[in-house]
Amino acid sequence: MTLAPRLQQSVKLLQMSALEFTTAVEHALATNPFLEEPEEEQEGAQPGEATAAAPEAAFPSDEGAPEIPAPAAEADLPPPDAPAYSGDYPTRAAGDGGMDQAQWVCASLSMRQRLSAELGNYTLEPRDRLLAEFIVDALDDDGYLRTPLCGLCDNAPEDFDPPPEDAEWMTALRLVQQLDAPGLAARDLAECLTLQLAAATGADPAIRALALDIVREHLPRLAKNDCAGLRRLLGCTDDALREACALIRGLDPKPGTRYSAEAPAYVIPDVFVDKWQARWRVLPNRHAMPQARLHRTYADLFRRARLDDRSPMAQELQEARWLVRNVEQRYTTIQRVAEAIVKRQQTFFEYGDVALRPLMLREVADDLDMHESTVSRATVGKYMVTPRGVFEFRHFFSRELATESGGSCSAAAVRALIKEMVDAEDPSMPLSDVALTQQLAASGILLARRTVSKYRGQLRVPPAELRRQH
Repeated sequence: MTLAPRLQQSVKLLQMSALEFTTAVEHALATNPFLEEPEEEQEGAQPGEATAAAPEAAFPSDEGAPEIPAPAAEADLPPPDAPAYSGDYPTRAAGDGGMDQAQWVCASLSMRQRLSAELGNYTLEPRDRLLAEFIVDALDDDGYLRTPLCGLCDNAPEDFDPPPEDAEWMTALRLVQQLDAPGLAARDLAECLTLQLAAATGADPAIRALALDIVREHLPRLAKNDCAGLRRLLGCTDDALREACALIRGLDPKPGTRYSAEAPAYVIPDVFVDKWQARWRVLPNRHAMPQARLHRTYADLFRRARLDDRSPMAQELQEARWLVRNVEQRYTTIQRVAEAIVKRQQTFFEYGDVALRPLMLREVADDLDMHESTVSRATVGKYMVTPRGVFEFRHFFSRELATESGGSCSAAAVRALIKEMVDAEDPSMPLSDVALTQQLAASGILLARRTVSKYRGQLRVPPAELRRQH
């Protein structure tokens, strides 16, 4: 199927996040002469000129309400207490002389930049410094040196004459390993943990020596949580073994990842959800709603000029009209989808994830008389601020699972139940996947053990044998 240009633009705008949408509208305002931004408190705007905000809707706490109530009058519902987000960081502050505040944000250094900077504090021969730089450049994102020392300069043999000996490489490696965070430039996990234990000068010497013994010789047993085997091989007491294992588990197996943290992702909510007079309501985030209207003066001048309808100016005028209509349609669609979600998930807002109901895109699409793909685009990258936190619209869609009583529950609710069971378990006797399956069955939720294992993995909860504490 071939989509009409206006429909293509409508689909493109709908699937954008609030931040992407704001950028797109601002770009259109800057490049299309037939578009202008409405002035604040604009009065008497003609239909189609400005983007209208979607109406607010409130829902009674009664879960069985068959219809979505008519939008409440704005005078009857005070604005939400939650803060509004403009969709951009503040660029100016009073008295800052017009300085962009983003210029005050400290740029973070990468792992290799930080290590190279620390090398600059050492007085080294050029050859020794070059060896250390080769090692720093070869570190992977986890901070490990996976390449053999003898192969680090294979691609640049001209940098060394004569070729470096093994002792020179080891000297450079020891230097890099004492830079910044302990554990960097290790060649395997045992060496990484050993370097960190060597730097843990505040630990009890006897416990640290025991931990070093475990790390160097018995890591596989530790991974299996074989405390009885470790105690027998090391000839130590239960208390000493427990403290040594706790010391090891407090180490960082990937010390390089602390430098590779991605820049924070800023979420701009599209709507707010709060409770007012025993009713849940949806309010648009007006500060994240860029508006555009047709520039009437330029449009009238163009019509009086009677230019060719196929001219570039005529095309821009048509695109301006499309944008104004599609922007308004985007707001309306997102608002209606949010209202439908809140209407069906009122128990979530009252009790949390354990009360999340099964909900499919098709159900919302049928109720709103929309295509399922339209609802899908209106839920991806769209967020709502609720008393329980900020959630993507997609969070409220979860497949249906049958229960013993013939009813149903959502997969998200089952995951929340598993998390509650794990949090409440006895640390010395953690619940296995079989035990979790049995407890869910006792609650009327019949699942296969492998399904429970999958949900536990999605929650990033380790297996029972790795959760056991002695």
